[in-house]
Amino acid sequence: MHDFIFLDLTSATVITLAVFLVGLSKGGFGGAFGLLGVPILAFIMPPLEAAAFLLPIYLFMDAVGLWAWRGHWSKPLIWAILPMALVGIGIGWMTASIVSDEIVGLIIGSTALLFVFQSLILKVKSNSKAFSRPNIWSGRFWGLVSGFSSFIAHAGGPPFQIYAMPLRLDPKIFAGSSVLIFSVLNFIKLGPYLVLGRLNTEMAMSSVIFIPVAVGATLLGVFIVRRMAADLFYPIMYALLILVSVRLIIVGIF
Repeated sequence: MHDFIFLDLTSATVITLAVFLVGLSKGGFGGAFGLLGVPILAFIMPPLEAAAFLLPIYLFMDAVGLWAWRGHWSKPLIWAILPMALVGIGIGWMTASIVSDEIVGLIIGSTALLFVFQSLILKVKSNSKAFSRPNIWSGRFWGLVSGFSSFIAHAGGPPFQIYAMPLRLDPKIFAGSSVLIFSVLNFIKLGPYLVLGRLNTEMAMSSVIFIPVAVGATLLGVFIVRRMAADLFYPIMYALLILVSVRLIIVGIF
């Protein structure tokens, strides 16, 4: 077992920070900090081991998020995104050996930044701040992209946000819908990841000591989002999307 990662305060601090940020995101911020887990852990372990290490933690976070947001979701949004996201996972599985994580991240990050520019700089707004029925074809497209990029580069959040944020859902509905969608995707990815050899089960089992941090951070994220008005929630979401997009672009270029 790779228990060397627990031997010093620095390693424990790095792991705690990574788990905390991912858990906060899983609590209802649409996966905004989810991309930071592996890069932070990469300071102390190889990226593939970092992904394996986080796997059981992700599953616990998903379980907590599903329990906390039960009943708080939009069925039209879920059905607009989820079916084609599953198709996207299948495409990602078939092309995993020929598609670069970095290139996918670069494309997703650039697209998300263009979306933010259109939405905020050019003041192109959705028709209403209230929820309206999602456009099914747009949802299918971004669902496909979300599933594919989630499988290849763990970057499914930005495509989902591009589609979902202009709908101006109640923050609780947005959070619950995103948690449900990505919980399903994470569970479905387990089989293909095992087949492709992306998972190090020995490394994953060594992460259980940090599950309390994961659960606490997820519940904190839920607590924050439950008390956040839409006028504050969405500017924060746009800001986080910018940060994540810039990170994807930088990794894709360098």
